[in-house]
Amino acid sequence: MTFPLYAQKVGLVLSGGGAKGLAHIGTLKALEENNIPIDYITGTSMGGIVGAMYAAGYSPLQIEKVALSPEFQDWVSGRFKSDFSYFFQKQPINPSIITAKLSLDTSLRISLRPHLVNDIPLNFALLELFSQASAISKDNFDNLFVPYRCMVSDVLSQTSITVKKGSLAEAVRATMTVPLIYRPIKLDGKYVFDGGLYNNFPADVMKKEFNPDMIIGANVSSKTYNEYPKNRDERLMNRLMLFMFLSKSDSTLIGDNGIYIQPNLKEYNSTNFNPVEALIKQGYDATMANMDEIKKKTNRRVSTNELAKRRDAFNQKKPDLIFSNVTVIGVNTEQKKYIERLFKRDQKTFDLTDIKRGYYKLVADETFETIYPKISYNAISDSYNFEILAQPTKSLKIDFGGNISTRPISNVFLGTQYNYLNRRSYTFGLNLYSGRFYESVQMTGRIDFPSRLPLFLAADVTYNHFNYYKTSSIFIENPHPTYIEQSDRKINLNIGMPLNRNTRIIVGTAFVNNNDRYSPNNTFAVGDELEKTILNGSRSTVSFEQYTFNRKQYANRGRHFLFSANYFTGRESYTPGNIVGISGSTIAAKVPVTKKFRQWVNIKLSDENYFLRINKYTLGYQAEAVFSNQPLFSNYYSTLLAAPAFYPLQDSKSIFLENFRATTYLAGGLKNVYSLKRNLDLRVEGYVFIPHREFEKIGFQDVKHRSPFTKWHYAGTAGLVYHTPLGPISFSYNIYDNPIKRNGVLLHLGYLIYNKRSLE
Repeated sequence: MTFPLYAQKVGLVLSGGGAKGLAHIGTLKALEENNIPIDYITGTSMGGIVGAMYAAGYSPLQIEKVALSPEFQDWVSGRFKSDFSYFFQKQPINPSIITAKLSLDTSLRISLRPHLVNDIPLNFALLELFSQASAISKDNFDNLFVPYRCMVSDVLSQTSITVKKGSLAEAVRATMTVPLIYRPIKLDGKYVFDGGLYNNFPADVMKKEFNPDMIIGANVSSKTYNEYPKNRDERLMNRLMLFMFLSKSDSTLIGDNGIYIQPNLKEYNSTNFNPVEALIKQGYDATMANMDEIKKKTNRRVSTNELAKRRDAFNQKKPDLIFSNVTVIGVNTEQKKYIERLFKRDQKTFDLTDIKRGYYKLVADETFETIYPKISYNAISDSYNFEILAQPTKSLKIDFGGNISTRPISNVFLGTQYNYLNRRSYTFGLNLYSGRFYESVQMTGRIDFPSRLPLFLAADVTYNHFNYYKTSSIFIENPHPTYIEQSDRKINLNIGMPLNRNTRIIVGTAFVNNNDRYSPNNTFAVGDELEKTILNGSRSTVSFEQYTFNRKQYANRGRHFLFSANYFTGRESYTPGNIVGISGSTIAAKVPVTKKFRQWVNIKLSDENYFLRINKYTLGYQAEAVFSNQPLFSNYYSTLLAAPAFYPLQDSKSIFLENFRATTYLAGGLKNVYSLKRNLDLRVEGYVFIPHREFEKIGFQDVKHRSPFTKWHYAGTAGLVYHTPLGPISFSYNIYDNPIKRNGVLLHLGYLIYNKRSLE
């Protein structure tokens, strides 16, 4: 006589808990290694993500590989690498630290962005991970590799919702929407948030939906403390936001026949996703500690080969990510045309690379406040449809920034930008800088044309003012001040086009007015009048630029390559002051006002590249070459002030360096960056500057060229840089090879970034 075998069913419940939920990957690894079956999964928040990946046909090792990837850190932090940005659409970098995005409606009401983390990379990543599984399951979670449920919260009705059908990517996105961290999404017409608000440990849902014979519950979140903290605990305060949003996890819900797993995660932070390996190990160790009991209560086993075959069979059914259509909703007809032109139309179908390229072109456009992607599968055409929910707004962006420095070069920055979209994209901006050393006003306007070959037309009106004398110490008299004051104005017109996602070509012309005032012998007394040189003219430019830096200052990844050809023409007007030089008993004669026509060509090639990365060490280089037939101006200082300059160190633009200026030169150096810990870098950099024919002062203020390649000069820096949400904090020792040794310690918070000068 034979007896039927009882097929025991096992359900796995995975709690929410932020970054601590990565420990669930270790639980999955331990269960599979010991042939424990997983027949059903319910999960919340990070438990919902890990559970969904397993249910979608990913093995624990594949899930672990995703979690350990650099891309995962970008998803959870809201960063996305420049490989998928669109440099063509980026505005010039500025020293902004804090950005506020405001929406102005017809009543001129202002609203602030209600979330902290940019969800752009996360939304697309979830589509990549889950769209194929959704396709073969026909959006029914019972048809996944493992039947699955996740929890979301409707805060308006204050109810917990069990998601069992629809887009798997959207369900996962919804279950992890922590209020104020990620923006909410609509699911079945309801705005929903993180499932942990009302059900952080969905063991009750496991019983109701699947009623397994046994439940294994893994909880990584605790809502109670054995002893209430008596003193102020900064780490607890930092986690308070996430802590207060999670409901209590009830371990009794698994039943008497269940197994409750609680990894030891007291030393880990719910918002810190960096210790991935350690978190996975904690989950693995906790599960293995309960393995004997799990095996006693589980009489059924699933062999590794059997599971692998079943998983492979499921994954082989997944349709390739080939797209036949791109649809846009949430916009008017003209705006829809603008968006559709951003996607490749050379062929009837799109692959994932085409879709990703178009998506990141779109998100690079600051005209949109909301860009939410969706993917649906059409079984008839055996292809996918990429759907974009876009919500353009007449938006106003306000930037605050600048720098605070131990040298008197501190300044504040205020920028505003207004975006408007119709058939074309319009951007208007106003930037203001104010400080002792540097002041600037810049108005900008730009029109983007999303044609097959995208183009932009841009214009800016810029005023810059640099006062090198005021870089002297505020309270301590500088024995060697620099009596130079420069003002430049320009009206600039550009047309640009992309070569690829990180490279663009710009053709432009500018009308310039430079007004330089200086002392011919670097002295000044009461009643003295400075010399003055005015240059009125124009500049025509063709430039080729590639930019992939990961940071706008103190980068340690990426490349910035620039090639530009410039033609200058204009009139130099020189007005002498009343400062005279004395050589023996002879007083230099005062030169009358002179006007001379000037024209020259300037070709510049610069390349900054971080090309070698070994563990925590990064090696980069900066190379620059300039060729110009720029003539000598009326005197020594007017020639220096108009000549191209090499700026090797972070504060180089705030120091007038006579030895780092020449019409033609070669320059370069090495950048050594060592990551001491997360966000803290040690930087050691050294450079040389080799002018072709250095300027030489003759007599009181005449000028001539030295013999070719007679001198070279050096510069170097060593210091620490800590990258904070408010910009870098840098503490460094800088040295320049200059007649008056410009060396010393510099400490600054923020960005030392200025508007381009008229001749740059």
